[in-house]
Amino acid sequence: MAVGEGLRVNGSVTIPESELELTAIRSQGAGGQNVNKVASAVQLRFDAARSSALPPAARERLLALRDHRISTDGVVVIKAQQFRSQEQNKAAAFERLADLVRRALVVPKVRRATKPTRASKMRRLDNKVRHGRLKRERRTLDD
Repeated sequence: MAVGEGLRVNGSVTIPESELELTAIRSQGAGGQNVNKVASAVQLRFDAARSSALPPAARERLLALRDHRISTDGVVVIKAQQFRSQEQNKAAAFERLADLVRRALVVPKVRRATKPTRASKMRRLDNKVRHGRLKRERRTLDD
């Protein structure tokens, strides 16, 4: 992310810096003496529901994703605390947001229902007959 430019998601979509809210917070978990003093984790908030950077169709797909990072009011909250450095956590948060938005930008293929061919029906029935015959031959006969 360049200063003053925004988060470039792909060639056509860039989220302006004004729509991103970045907060430094303390990391969770063990970490020794440093963890209680330094706010190295990063929380990134992006209000996708009110964003002007996203095309309307992509916004709908993003909000429809079943992802725990997207709240019911359409705010994407990403918390990055993997690294000890705040800069690395910031870069990781931006990359995760970009990945999430890229996923929403992909238009899903429309599934067209097709009928099975006559030959595929015949193959299926032949396999059923062959399997039934094999099972019949395995049986023991009582005379």
